[in-house]
Amino acid sequence: MGVCPQSRGSSGMNFVRSTTAQSAAGRVSEPTWTQAEIVKFSCDRIERGSKSFAGAARLFRPRERESATMLYAWCRHCDDEIDGQELGFNKLSATGAATEARLAQLREKTIAALEGQAAEPMFLALQAVVARHAIPARYPLDLIEGMAMDVRGTKPATLEDTLLYSYHVAGCVGVMMAMIMGARQRATLKRACDLGIAFQLTNIARDVMADASVGRVYLPGDWLAAAGVSQEAIAEPANRGRVHAVTLRLLDEADRYYASAYYGLADLPLRSAFAIAAARRVYSSIGAAVRAGGAEGSLQRARAGSARKLGALAAAGIDALSAHAMSRFTVAPSRAGLWTMPD
Repeated sequence: MGVCPQSRGSSGMNFVRSTTAQSAAGRVSEPTWTQAEIVKFSCDRIERGSKSFAGAARLFRPRERESATMLYAWCRHCDDEIDGQELGFNKLSATGAATEARLAQLREKTIAALEGQAAEPMFLALQAVVARHAIPARYPLDLIEGMAMDVRGTKPATLEDTLLYSYHVAGCVGVMMAMIMGARQRATLKRACDLGIAFQLTNIARDVMADASVGRVYLPGDWLAAAGVSQEAIAEPANRGRVHAVTLRLLDEADRYYASAYYGLADLPLRSAFAIAAARRVYSSIGAAVRAGGAEGSLQRARAGSARKLGALAAAGIDALSAHAMSRFTVAPSRAGLWTMPD
């Protein structure tokens, strides 16, 4: 079974448009999209683009699942446009005038969606989500700024820089996801942001060599310098062990954010908490696979296998229940020392 049920009026990725809008003068305008078609389009994107996210999305309540998949469709499109990909494949270098133009279009179309004037399905998806859940415009625009960081070829000098980038490409998405689940308290949104940052730090650790191959570096420059490696020499075989040591250090940092995110589960409906706990466990297991693979394993993309995912699902149920139960008797620990999203 897929993330969403089959919707009438659609037949997969390539829709045959049969719905049109009539102008006052009787002229036929551009084809329109029904809500069901936008949802179906988004479901197809998540099923093909991220099996881990798709698996977690199945655990949401139907309305949340629809919104989460529509948000994913827009996020995936933004990422693909900047990377020159299709659903995360065929990665190209994000430089040059063409990429600058794509970034400008993304920003323009995103702003149009936030103003209720979207035309394309992925932007109609964003438009539907922000309207349905009253998501402030700053968060989608913060993600566009993350895309701009990639276009500019930003290389973090410090951990603070890596965390700022991680907020812009993932932490702000965590905040939007929490809003989809009904969260509005600042403390809960901070924990949601922590989870997004943890996800991104795990992504960085997993993709160090793949990113370096297209000129991207997300490991903190001062950490690399302390290990005796320049940002330009990450991919050199002689540096593999030292780069892996820095990668492990980043995964240790990710664990701090995973731990903080646990305490946000209690503020979500139990079923939603289970879905988020599952995603948290699955992504954390990818970090475990990076650790287990060692320096040589960095040449291949670490994945959470079926056994790890099943174990993560079982542990997630315990996490969600225990977080809800503990919240009745204990106060969540302070986030002191963790990077905090801007007000």
